[in-house]
Amino acid sequence: MEKPVWRVRSSQYVIDSPHMRLRMDEVELPNGTIVPDYYVRESHGFVMMFALTTARQVVLVRQYRYGNDSVGIELPAGSIDPGEDPLVCAQRELAEETGYTAPRWERILVRAAEPVRSNAQVNAFVAFDAERTSDQQLDDTEHIDVELASIDDVLAMIRDGRMSSLSSVAVGYAALDYLGALTTSATAR
Repeated sequence: MEKPVWRVRSSQYVIDSPHMRLRMDEVELPNGTIVPDYYVRESHGFVMMFALTTARQVVLVRQYRYGNDSVGIELPAGSIDPGEDPLVCAQRELAEETGYTAPRWERILVRAAEPVRSNAQVNAFVAFDAERTSDQQLDDTEHIDVELASIDDVLAMIRDGRMSSLSSVAVGYAALDYLGALTTSATAR
């Protein structure tokens, strides 16, 4: 497919805050149709970490999410600051949210998080030999409990919906595949 050309006729920011940057574009589609209010959420992207302790336990966070007013189990994650290297962000966010640090990191993917209405990309990492080295340093809007789970338990959480955030599910599956756990689990059934 040849990429269609959407011509931007005008653009303005309707929200520009530390928590969200939302742009409203008026675009002309290739067939001449004018869309007066196409919204795009801008972001520097985010990181998500699948951190393994030396005992092969996965570091998880149970946290409150205001958007859907729920508490859920997720992989640690965080927003990339302007100009920040994704790996540096991942290391910082893991330490801040969980108190864990790790000596070895592997980037396993960079993907569009939600390309219909956002330019954000997720940078996912596996961290090896993570250990608790400090207390959490949470932002005012973060309410997080740290939990450890086996790789098999994480796979079960993904499959049965206890881990329901789509980004955690996708990165969880990618990390398990990267580690060979999906193949091991499938042959163990």
